[in-house]
Amino acid sequence: MRLLFTGVVGLGGFVTAQSGTAKGPSYDVLDYVDQLIGSSNGGNVFPGATIPYGMAKAVADTDSESNQGGFTTDGSNITGFSSMHDSGTGGSPSLGNFALFPYTGCAGDDVNGCNYPKKTRKTKFLNGTLKASPDYFGLQLISGVQVDMTATHHTSLFRFKFPATDQSGNKSNPLILMDLSDLSDSRQNNGTVNVDGTTGRMTGNARFLPSFGTGNYVAYFCADFSGATIRDNGIFANSRASADVKSLTISRSINGYPLPGGAFVRFKSPGDAAILARVGVSLISSEQACSSAEREIPAFDFAETHKAAEDMWREKISPIMVSTNGVNSSMLKNFYSGIYRTFVNPQDYTGENPLWQSDEPYFDSFYCIWDLFRSQMPFLTVVDPSSVARQIRSLIDTYRHEGWLPDCRMSLCKGYTQGGSNADNVLVDAYLKGISDGVDWQTGYEAVVKDAEVEPFDWCCEGRGGLDSWKSLGFIPIQDFDYKGFGTMTRSLSRTLEYSYNDFVISKIAAGLGGKENDVEKYTARSGNWKNLFKADQTSFINGTNTGFEGFFQPRYLNRTFGFQDPLKCSNIDTNPNSVCSLQNTGAETFESSIWEYSFFVPHDQATLITAFGGPAAFVERLDYLHDKGITYIGNEPAFLTVFQYHYAGRPALSAKRSHFYVPAFFQPTNAGLPGNDDSGAMGSFVAFSMIGLFPNPGQDVYLIIPPYFESVSVTSPATNKTSTIRNVNFDPSYKNIYIQSATLNGEPYTKNWIDHSFFTEGKELVLVLGSAESAWGTHVADLPPSLGIYEGFGNYSTNSTSNSAQKRAVSYAVSDLSDELSAKNGGAYWAKNRE
Repeated sequence: MRLLFTGVVGLGGFVTAQSGTAKGPSYDVLDYVDQLIGSSNGGNVFPGATIPYGMAKAVADTDSESNQGGFTTDGSNITGFSSMHDSGTGGSPSLGNFALFPYTGCAGDDVNGCNYPKKTRKTKFLNGTLKASPDYFGLQLISGVQVDMTATHHTSLFRFKFPATDQSGNKSNPLILMDLSDLSDSRQNNGTVNVDGTTGRMTGNARFLPSFGTGNYVAYFCADFSGATIRDNGIFANSRASADVKSLTISRSINGYPLPGGAFVRFKSPGDAAILARVGVSLISSEQACSSAEREIPAFDFAETHKAAEDMWREKISPIMVSTNGVNSSMLKNFYSGIYRTFVNPQDYTGENPLWQSDEPYFDSFYCIWDLFRSQMPFLTVVDPSSVARQIRSLIDTYRHEGWLPDCRMSLCKGYTQGGSNADNVLVDAYLKGISDGVDWQTGYEAVVKDAEVEPFDWCCEGRGGLDSWKSLGFIPIQDFDYKGFGTMTRSLSRTLEYSYNDFVISKIAAGLGGKENDVEKYTARSGNWKNLFKADQTSFINGTNTGFEGFFQPRYLNRTFGFQDPLKCSNIDTNPNSVCSLQNTGAETFESSIWEYSFFVPHDQATLITAFGGPAAFVERLDYLHDKGITYIGNEPAFLTVFQYHYAGRPALSAKRSHFYVPAFFQPTNAGLPGNDDSGAMGSFVAFSMIGLFPNPGQDVYLIIPPYFESVSVTSPATNKTSTIRNVNFDPSYKNIYIQSATLNGEPYTKNWIDHSFFTEGKELVLVLGSAESAWGTHVADLPPSLGIYEGFGNYSTNSTSNSAQKRAVSYAVSDLSDELSAKNGGAYWAKNRE
């Protein structure tokens, strides 16, 4: 049975009750954060102890095949407790460096009686002992050892409580080892550890590989212990240990698996006391790791460390306040847990960047911007603009020193580019929404223009490829001839669509900065290059049956002839086991999704796309088909905006309907509750924006309006300290009244189905009157979101009082052939001179 809470979330992050509940007069919003959501079923979240954007991320690591975030709740074994992680990523497991592992004692009271390699030491934990809350994680191993942990920015604090006797019944003589490995077993040669024979302090480093990128990185650690008398210490190599040796430098070995190695410290029985391990981490040096640890946790005070971190979390989450009238606790848990996950990555590595000297902030774990630009970073722009400003400054500073904006970055390394140069979208989204604190926007503009104009030698990992073809042909050809730069020659169709949008957002920042009229014209024209791949007579079949829709994007060759890719290839219903949809060199011409879904990715010119598809009624029919047939999958980020694109066809009610299907059906406050990788908070921010009732079209100053999932939502802008509110009249917690009948903004009638960022910064009030049937609100052309093209074929909508159902009066007509619109400006000189 779930309790109903009837209150509002008040200042400081506490829910204040308005009528009798079981818990008392107030509630801490942190009570509604469940960081175990997504810890199984491929969510890959980091569920451990961290502060917002923290570098130290402490958790138990498992041997699961989905241990990208360290810990999983899928019944896997515990292999250790480490201090660095990413959250929600795909690819290989990330970080997990320098794991600790505890023993109550070693067999025969001999240090060689303990198992050191992770494959032999791994063990289960006791069900029912797992606990996780903001900046806290704990469990009990089947050996009886209780382990919990908390963290500061660069330091983890582990607390080990040992049983009085070991598993043989002997008095405990605990041993804690430190392993020179990571989750992916990527350690290279010359992993090093030193142990101070007197204090037990362990220092060391090792070189590792990034999980989704090129290059390598060196990580450093400093571990100190408190709470018991040290008996002895030393090192281990492979399966053998010695207290006589205090230093070790170890190779990877030649068998493809890093040779186990590390250090240990053994203690006299601590009795009932806990043994604490303080582990500082750094990417600069062990000395810096030690300095950070000593500064951040000087007294090994677990409770004080945890409380300070909780206060940080309250400060980040508390700008968002909701009415809880009629809403059960699972809804609140889903909402606040999604918000929580948006703050885990990127990670603030300021002062920990050995690659260049700079006074600018440095953030890492942009993993990856192809995922993050769609909702996660726009969400942070609303609730934490000062941190977004620092992240933008970091991206621009990376451009200064590396030559390019990253599309993906982790562990100081360049990550793989999945599509366009989508840091462009992030910068422009922030620029349009007024992020300016310390940001050098002229250099930011220089960076996005370089993405558009200069091809890097390795466009696998930065910038764009095929720019000669982009400029001369107006699209990226399948099997392009590109001798200036190198990357995986796939994804020509999805790259064309993404490059088009990248150029559009560049035109917006050019217009905003002023004095760049030629650039505005050039990039606006190039943003129409998507039209060059539209094949008006292309059909699509499902299992031999024509879907009835014509007009899809198709890949095109250098000679301008169309190639062919089944519009359903790489879709959620593609059953072909040979479909390759990622970065393999045999991959498709679309990345991680189908032509069906990518056909809607023209975020800047929905009006022209609607016309191309045959008008608003045909557009809605096609969008319905995408969702109803399961072609799209909400567990992948390209699906996000399609939920809300009904707004552009004058049917905002259908966006609300789709949202109310996807959130409860695919996002649950359970360990297996995410439909896919959380991708550094992308899934969490999708849930949060959806439930707030405003969803962004990222790279534009546009939020699409649906009714919030709560009676009211208030957001206090940290930038202005003004509070915006969305209030539902006729709110129905059974969610039958999910259709807006009318609205007011600051007391004045408001008919637009979208709103801009000033709603948040100026503290406006949006009141939505709800009903159980679609209405005419937000359906007129004047009410639709901005688009480059002209909306055509729109009528009004009316409600039949007898059937109480909405009657469509929008026009449907033949699919448009966009090839007639190609010109020297949007197709290049080649098209202008060689038209058929």
